[in-house]
Formats: sequence, structure tokens, C-alpha cells
Amino acid sequence: TNTALFKPKMSTSHGGSHGAGVGSALLGYIGIDTIIEQMRKKTMKTGFDFNIMVVGNSGLGKSTLVNTLFKSQVSRRSAGWTRDEKIPKTVEVKAVSHVLEEGGVKMKLTVIDTPGFGDQINNENCWEPISKYINEQYEKFLKEEVNITRKKRIPDTRVHCCLYFISPTGHSLRQLDVEFMKRLSHSVNIIPVIAKADTMTMEERQEFKQRVRKELEMGGIEFYPQKEFDEDMEDKSDNDKIREAMPFAVVGSDKEYQVNAKRVLGRKTAWGIVEVENPNHCEFAQLRDFLIRSHLQDLKEVTHNIHYETYRAKRLHENGGLHPVSCNDTQESNL
Repeated sequence: TNTALFKPKMSTSHGGSHGAGVGSALLGYIGIDTIIEQMRKKTMKTGFDFNIMVVGNSGLGKSTLVNTLFKSQVSRRSAGWTRDEKIPKTVEVKAVSHVLEEGGVKMKLTVIDTPGFGDQINNENCWEPISKYINEQYEKFLKEEVNITRKKRIPDTRVHCCLYFISPTGHSLRQLDVEFMKRLSHSVNIIPVIAKADTMTMEERQEFKQRVRKELEMGGIEFYPQKEFDEDMEDKSDNDKIREAMPFAVVGSDKEYQVNAKRVLGRKTAWGIVEVENPNHCEFAQLRDFLIRSHLQDLKEVTHNIHYETYRAKRLHENGGLHPVSCNDTQESNL
């Protein structure tokens, strides 16, 4: 009888035009539009986490670019790094955290650097320490999640975005680039960027971008934003434009110069100043808009709902279900 009672209700709400469901007229002001403001206040109190990883050969300007992105000295290299430092024998993973505040919004930014990547003569399996680090963060989150007494807010150290720096050779991707992106594209959001783009002419840059896109397509490498995660047609058309512009050819700089009575971030060359934030000079502004102003929340959601979920399902399946950590564990195992 219960099912019979519910059937007509369900059908009217799905009817749309004649149902009491979609687009019902309100007879007065209720205040449901304040939900957004309530959510804003709540998230403002807790703040945000954003963890960005930079991968690529040394000397490609990774640290400078991250400092330029966030307009502050957030990379480990900015803290008195000297040229005498030796290249690590194996890939190391180093994380540095900062709290940034803008317009009352606090963000805990963690920059994860990978010194030693691609700098050896033999770079076989040099992505393994990076893959291990990414999975360790998922594991840490999962362990917190399966505890009987869970924290109200689990600290999020998962890598939300991996900026992969491609050398501006003008030829093609190296085998290492292809191998890295192929192996890690299913466990982290990879955003490929062409570093030090001011070393190429506009024509060379355009040709190189097209070649890189073609090679990624041929290798079956999905970079962020992945086509299969577009939620609707609006998302698809916005992301298609971004995908067509990628990989962004960028130039980073934390030095200011005077250009037409205006202070600009740029790189001084013998024939003029390359303005970092000028879209006619390079695509840095597009990268920042994409990364921070339009897709930062989506990067976090794809990490949580897709990459972490995949890892979690795999782990639980392997383990026959992870057992929660509790003080009764020893007693239960004896029974």
C-alpha cells in the first residue's frame, strides 16, 4: 500500500510542467537564497587547503612560476637556495606549507617540489617516489576516514594538482615525459605546461603546442580537465576551449620592471621585457585564471571524487574492507 501511495507523487514531480516540482512559484519570500551566504560564512571560518605539486627537470623555472602564481615567496627555492647545491642522486619529495590570505579568505597552500626528477643519466622509474608520495597521502586520508572516532575535519594532504613542466625544445616530448604522464594521469590531476616559453618564437611555440597535444593524444594520456568528468554541456564547452589552448606556454618571474609608467612582473632580455601577465607575451595569465580563478574547487572535487575514490575502492577490495583502528582490535582478533 505504501508504494501505491508514493507512485502518483513521484510521477507528478517528474512531470515538470504540471507537477509541484520544478520551478514552483513562491507566494512570498522564504530566504532559501541565503543558503549560499551560510555556506560562504562556514567555509570562511574553516579556510581552504590546496596542495600543488611541481614536476620537471631542474632549471625550468618551477619555483619561480609557483611564486609568480601566488604572488609570494612560497617555493622552497626562494629560501636562500644556492647554485652549489648538488642534484639529488634520487628523486626527493619536499613539501612546504604557507597560509595565504586575500579578501578575508584563508588558504593553506602546500607546494610539493620534486628535486632530482629527470636530472640523472639513467632516469628509469624516477616517477616511483612521486607516485609513492601521492598514494601515501590517499592512504593517510583513508586511515583517518575508517577510524571509529573520526576527526570532525580530516587534514587534507592529498595532491590536488600536478604541474608537469615540459622543456621548450621545440621538437617533441621526451620518452620520460610520456612515461610519467601515462603512469600518473590516473592517480592525480596533471596539468602540462611548456616552461620558459620566451625561448621560442610565436610560430615555434604554436607548432610545439600542437605537436605536444598530438603526442599526448597518441599516447592516450588524459590530462586535466578530463573529458569524461565534464558534468554538463556548459562545462564541456568551457573545458573544450581550455583543452584546445593547452599545454599553456608560460614564463614566470618575481622581478618587477617599469613599462610605460607601470610596474609589471617580467623578464629582462637584451631586446626588451617579457611581461609575464601580458597575454600577448605568454599564457601565464590564462594558466592562473584556469588554475585558481575558475577550476581550483573542481581540482579538489575531482581529486576527492575520482582519484581518491579509485584508490579507496582498490584498497578496500584488496583488503576485504579496511578494519577500523580501535582499542578493541586486539580483543576482536582473539575472538
